[in-house]
Amino acid sequence: MKRSDLARPRKRRPVLGIHYDPDAFGQFSETIARNLGSARFLLVQTVLVIFWVILNVAFLALQWDPYPFILLNLMFSVQAAYAAPLILLAQNRQEIRDRRQAETDRAMAAATQANAEFLARELASVRFALSNVVTVDELRDQIEVLIRALDESRQSPQQ
Repeated sequence: MKRSDLARPRKRRPVLGIHYDPDAFGQFSETIARNLGSARFLLVQTVLVIFWVILNVAFLALQWDPYPFILLNLMFSVQAAYAAPLILLAQNRQEIRDRRQAETDRAMAAATQANAEFLARELASVRFALSNVVTVDELRDQIEVLIRALDESRQSPQQ
């Protein structure tokens, strides 16, 4: 059965009849990924592995996982099997956030550029309008010319 409308995502069906909140699970995966990538986790895991090996090698009566430590390897495999998908889910969520942030940044940059172009046009129109305005120095020079001309015209008829 082909879907005719590919623009709409499918409705999510519960997995094995279990309903879960994808956002809550995503936040959980991000918390796990954040902790798995920390120095504290590596330090605690190293201490636990050393403790495990010492107990299974030194104390023969307590050997629940003798050398070659198959149970310990199984635990590492289970940890890796769960850690990898959780880390990938956290990375996918981060990628979505980064994409949204990039879109927001692009929109902000476009708006800023439009505002700058508008201000440049306004400044150009103000400069153009002011190009025909008389300056104070030009006005002072013209007044001085008129005063001289008036003085000369007053002195001319008397002579």
